[in-house]
Amino acid sequence: MTPEYAIIVKNKTRLEALIERFNTKAQAKFYIEKQGASFEDYELEDEAFKMALHKLQTSLSSFIKNKIVERTFIPSYIFSPKNIIVVIGQDGLVANTAKYSMGLPIIAVNPDKERYDGALLPFDVFNFTKVVEKVMSGTYNFKEMKFAKATLNDGQSIMAFNDLFIGAASHVSARYKISFSAQKEEHSSSGIIVSTTAGSTGWMSSIYNMAFGINKKSKIAHTKPQVKNDELLFVVREPFKSKRTQTEIVSGKINLNSQLQIESLMPRNGIIFSDGIESDYLNFNSGSIATIGLSQESAKIVQ
Repeated sequence: MTPEYAIIVKNKTRLEALIERFNTKAQAKFYIEKQGASFEDYELEDEAFKMALHKLQTSLSSFIKNKIVERTFIPSYIFSPKNIIVVIGQDGLVANTAKYSMGLPIIAVNPDKERYDGALLPFDVFNFTKVVEKVMSGTYNFKEMKFAKATLNDGQSIMAFNDLFIGAASHVSARYKISFSAQKEEHSSSGIIVSTTAGSTGWMSSIYNMAFGINKKSKIAHTKPQVKNDELLFVVREPFKSKRTQTEIVSGKINLNSQLQIESLMPRNGIIFSDGIESDYLNFNSGSIATIGLSQESAKIVQ
């Protein structure tokens, strides 16, 4: 099926979010500078993004119709099989979009290489059109990236392109029973992170950075999370050892033949959310049992 429309997914810049909050740019500037901070970086970032977006739209318009959809509308937006998805923004925007992409090809564009690492953004506004043409002709290469999936014992489920967080909605300790590889423990911790191969460059890598910093004096090598596309990596954050709680199960890899099971011991405020968006969540309170594994669904990230 030949694509007929390119859907450009973007997010508000920090400056746009400030103007939305304070009504005008002048008021936003007054607030930031009153706090003793510089407003210039907000302006430079906004200018660079808008220039990149204009370039992207102009280039696309020469051979395919297109329209912009803001990130906040993606969960309710219904993509068509005749769509191409073009994401322009930070890596997290790719994750936010992928879950709702229905297997359509996603072309991820880095609008500002000086500002964003772009681990999930292989293209820029100068080279992305060639790959758009390949997608339109059906001759493109893509990487199929599996989602993580948490399924509750009541049938509810949630997927993540990058990460799942299982824990408490506030800064109190999460209480739960964890089962993995024939081991079972009761835990009190800051929650569990479950990462896909895409997410291993984000939140999970920061946990590795913290562990390396703590162990620096022991001269432990600074490694990065190694996660294949057909597996997930989980880490328990700050497990606390006590008379009731244990700390033997702190990390592990989940694959097609294994799952992680977590039973909530929290009477309230237990939560499972995905990809850093706390509004996209499942309640995870006492009586809830979550099974974490690989989803059968995946996203197509154009290479």
